[in-house]
Amino acid sequence: MLISFEGIDGSGKGTQAKLFLKYLEEKNIPCIYVREPGATKVGEAIRELLLERKNISISPRAELLLFLASRAQLVSEVISPALLERKIVVADRFIDSSVAYQGVARNIGLREVEKLNDFATGGLKPDLTFYIDITVETSIKRKKNFDRIESEGYEFLKMVRDAYLDLARKYTERIVIIDGERAIGEIHKEIIEIFEKRGGKHK
Repeated sequence: MLISFEGIDGSGKGTQAKLFLKYLEEKNIPCIYVREPGATKVGEAIRELLLERKNISISPRAELLLFLASRAQLVSEVISPALLERKIVVADRFIDSSVAYQGVARNIGLREVEKLNDFATGGLKPDLTFYIDITVETSIKRKKNFDRIESEGYEFLKMVRDAYLDLARKYTERIVIIDGERAIGEIHKEIIEIFEKRGGKHK
């Protein structure tokens, strides 16, 4: 299974992804963790380029293509081999991030980004996605050091959040909305319950 964690910056998705990975390890379920952009040598180089605040001149289309390049390498080098070995792949961001951030908030176009995602991943999509939802006010309150994309401001983050919620309403069987305003342990418990109900029969 490929299980992704999504959310606007400060949502706690990374924390929840790592807690979920720990749960799988404790259950002796074969698993790996990846983050986007990153998790490969190529991806980490792209990550540094994309998130460094001094690189403010990156155009929206160039930004999208860099994310897609990192994703294509990640799928080829790490995710696909792991899935063939019947491991659960826990991903901190995946295809939905590009749709929300570049497709909607950068105004490139939802359909265009979805098509490019399919090209980059060979059509691979998560089996289950946990979208950790928080308000933009909470995001700004939680974050202290913003990277290049996070520093876009309130209206940008609001568009990203709205895009995620629209995606969750569109792909109800895959994307589960999780209230991220609650305690970390409470959120983790709900994620485990949902996984055990929907995907926990992994062998």
